[in-house]
Amino acid sequence: MKKKTSRSLKRKSMTRKPLTRQQRAELTALSALPDSAIDTSDAPEVLDWSEAKRGLFYRPIKQQLTLRLDADVIAWFKRSSARGYQTRINQALREYLNWRQGKRSGSRRTGSKTPQDFAIKGR
Repeated sequence: MKKKTSRSLKRKSMTRKPLTRQQRAELTALSALPDSAIDTSDAPEVLDWSEAKRGLFYRPIKQQLTLRLDADVIAWFKRSSARGYQTRINQALREYLNWRQGKRSGSRRTGSKTPQDFAIKGR
């Protein structure tokens, strides 16, 4: 079994406070009510979604692993900006994954990247 680090435990304890008895009682009472009986007047219905941003609060689950990459690949990502190079490697892999999934479904969008776009130049 993998031991949790104090950092991850600290972060969880900061963001997930246990509910008080009163809060649990309110939630139980609300869940028993029919939708028509719940007063939502303080939260008006949003009719204009043109400014909405999809996936703004979505954070995929990360998995830590050891991965062997060519030294020049890592150097290229670090050279472009030392901070956040792992995030940018993840973004490149995600773009490639999305491209591959689009290719399988036969719906290549205009401006889609090809495998050559992902190749490291100068090799």
